[in-house]
Amino acid sequence: MTDATASGVPAGKHTSGSLLEQSPRTKRRNASEARFRFYGMAAVGIGLVFLVLLLIAIVRNGVPAYTQTFLSLPIELKAEALDKNGNRDLEDIRKVSTFGYNPLLDEALLRVVADNGIESDYSGADLRKMISSSAAAQVRDYVLTHPAQIGETVEFRVLASSRVDGYLKGRVLREDLERDKNLDAAHLDIIDVLKDAGAVTRTFNWAFIFGADASESRPEQAGIGVSMLGSLFMMIVVLVLSLPIGVAASIYLEEFAPKNRWTDLIEVNISNLAAVPSIVFGILGLAVFIQFMHLPQSAPLVGGLVLTLMTLPTIIISTRASLKSVPPSIRDAALGVGASKMQSVFHHVLPLAMPGILTGTIIGLAQALGETAPLLLIGMVGYIASNYPDGVASGFLDPNSAMPAQIYEWAKRADPAYYERAWGGIIILLLFLMTMNIIAVILRRRFERRW
Repeated sequence: MTDATASGVPAGKHTSGSLLEQSPRTKRRNASEARFRFYGMAAVGIGLVFLVLLLIAIVRNGVPAYTQTFLSLPIELKAEALDKNGNRDLEDIRKVSTFGYNPLLDEALLRVVADNGIESDYSGADLRKMISSSAAAQVRDYVLTHPAQIGETVEFRVLASSRVDGYLKGRVLREDLERDKNLDAAHLDIIDVLKDAGAVTRTFNWAFIFGADASESRPEQAGIGVSMLGSLFMMIVVLVLSLPIGVAASIYLEEFAPKNRWTDLIEVNISNLAAVPSIVFGILGLAVFIQFMHLPQSAPLVGGLVLTLMTLPTIIISTRASLKSVPPSIRDAALGVGASKMQSVFHHVLPLAMPGILTGTIIGLAQALGETAPLLLIGMVGYIASNYPDGVASGFLDPNSAMPAQIYEWAKRADPAYYERAWGGIIILLLFLMTMNIIAVILRRRFERRW
C-alpha cells in the first residue's frame, strides 16, 4: 500500500486549493466555535445584567432604612406630674408610667406648632400621631437617669411616626392618607412647615444598625443589631463544630477508611444529606435538641447546632474533593522517604488541600448564614430579644433571633416601614457574606501552594 492509497484520496482526483484558504469544512467548524463563544458571552452577560438589576433593587429599596426622621421637642419636665412628693426619690418617679408622660408631649407639640406660626385645630393628642409611640418611653428613661432635671425644660429628638418618615422619603403620598386613620393631609402640612423651620430633620439612623427589633406598632424604632449578634454567635458555633468534625471525617474516609460496603453506605448517605431540604434539619433540631435534650429554645447555641448538621455534608464533600485533587505522587514520595501514612497526610496532603478546604468551609458557612426555615422551627423569630446579651454565655444561651429570620419577619409585617427595613437588612446580610468570601480568598492565597 502506497502513501497515496493510504491517504484515502481516490485515484485520479486531487485536492484543490491552498493552505492559505479555508476549506468549507474548516469554515463551518470556525463558525460553530464562534457561535459557541457568543452563546457563552451572552450567558455571562445575561447573568451580569440580572445581578446588576438585583443589586440596584436592593440598594434602592434598602438605603432609605439607614436614615430616619426626628422631631425636636422642648419638653417641660413638670415636677407636679413626675415627682408629686418633691423628694426626687427614684421609686416614686418610677411609679409614673409612660401614660403619665403623654400630657408633657402634648404640651410640647402644641408649643412647637404655635411657636412656628401654624394655625391648627388639633389637640395635643391629635398632634401626637406625628411622633413615634416610643417617645414617652424615651422621655421616661431620660428622667429616671437624670432625676435632677425634673422641673426644667429639656430638648429631645424624638422619632417621627412611620407615616411621617415615609412621607419625607417619598414612600407615603397624600392621597394614600385618605383611608389612613393615623394621619391625614393636615398633619403633613404641619410637617412641611416644621421641616422648613428646622424642627423636623432626617439624619443617619444608627439605631437601625445597632438597635433591636420593635413591636408592629413602632416600626420606626426597629433595628437589626441584636439579630446581627445572634447570627455571629451562631456562626461561631457552626465554625467550631463543623470545621474539625467535617475535616476529620473527610480525612478518614478519603485516606484511611477501607473500601467496603460500610464506607460506601456512609458516602451515599453523606451525599443524600447534602440534598435534604433545610426545614428537615429544623424539625430534627426541634425534636432532638429542644424536646429531647431540653436545650433553651430560640438560643443561638441550638441554632448553631442545627446549622452544623446542615453544613457538615457540604464541608465533607468539598474537603474530600480537595484531598482527591492532590496528586498521588505527593503521597508516594512521602512514603518513599520513610514517612508514615499519618505523616504523609498531615505534613504534605493536608497543607496542599487547605485552599479547597477553606473554600468549602466558607461556602458552607455562607449557606448556613442565609438559612431561615430551620431557625423558624426552633423559635428564632423577630421581636424576641430587646436588649444585648449580658455576656458571652448569655449570648449563646439567651433567646435571640438571626438576620435572615429577622428579615423574614419584617417582610411579612403590614407596615411599609418594615418592608423598607427588610431591604436594609438584606444589605447588611450581603456585607456579612462579602466579608466571609474576602476572608476565604485571603486565606486561600495564603495557603495556596503549587506543584
